[in-house]
Amino acid sequence: MVLLLIFLCFPSIVLSDTTGVFGPESLALDLKGGGPYTGASDGRILKYQGPNLGFKDFAYTSPNRSKAICDGASDTNIPKATCGRPLGIEFYNGTGDLYIADAYFGLLLGGPNGGPATQHATGAKGVPFQFLDGLDVDQGTGVIYFTEASAKYQISEIALLIALGDNSGSLYKYDPTTKEVTVLLTGLAEPGGVAVSNDGTFVLVSEFLANRILRVWLKGPKANTSEIFLELQGAPDNIKRNSKGEFWVAVNNLYGVLNDIRRLRKGLLSPSLPSLLPQGIGFNEEAAIPQVVSLGDEYALEEVSEVHEFNGSLYLGSLFASYAAIVRP
Repeated sequence: MVLLLIFLCFPSIVLSDTTGVFGPESLALDLKGGGPYTGASDGRILKYQGPNLGFKDFAYTSPNRSKAICDGASDTNIPKATCGRPLGIEFYNGTGDLYIADAYFGLLLGGPNGGPATQHATGAKGVPFQFLDGLDVDQGTGVIYFTEASAKYQISEIALLIALGDNSGSLYKYDPTTKEVTVLLTGLAEPGGVAVSNDGTFVLVSEFLANRILRVWLKGPKANTSEIFLELQGAPDNIKRNSKGEFWVAVNNLYGVLNDIRRLRKGLLSPSLPSLLPQGIGFNEEAAIPQVVSLGDEYALEEVSEVHEFNGSLYLGSLFASYAAIVRP
């Protein structure tokens, strides 16, 4: 299997030195527009360096990572503590650092030049994290917001998590100045995505298994309260803010996600289930939806985990696909 970056309406570009990996779940671009950067199934953070070089190693999350064991491996056939599984990623433009939510190793920080990332948080209130997922950075303050998809199940048990309708997820805040983790919300149904508003007054968190997005107020008269912000017809995953303060969310049919999992873990869930095409939904701070983009041409029935707008293009990621894509509307 070869990881690809596909420019729609242009030829596919094969990325070098990434044979066997899949799952570019989240994408980030640095302050200079370099990248995209993405996490892969074998625990690496990769940086795209153009069509001639493709994706090259940038960082990694496991403190004991072995290239011989991990490079090209999937997150289903290696020991959980060996290689890591980076999911949500985002740069803090104030320092050039890359923050990483790793499903196994917690919240990590990668320097501007890459290399081994350092752990900054592995649990909250004395309880270790089980399955970190989404992440965003308040560019004004440097505060990190991130989600734990489940407090009961790890990423290797994601099919069981979905099948049982787990609602043990949480939303957290990490202050790099005090190095403290604050619990903002608990009892969430697989919170996959998180995005803070441009002015830092609220943060949005998606509930994949509840088909909705919640708003948690951070400042103002509603501070420390939450409300339903947007109810959807499908399962929302990562949320990304654009330069105008608007948002994009990847929305999938839950059965389509189960089908993807089945392809990776044959025999765990056997019934054949119908799938619907994934979508990218653009919305503003008032929950109005001016844009809906079908992603069926790019991903058919595969899960799309992220839609990230940058310079007029949509960067698409997927937890299960062997490629990322760029849509130029």
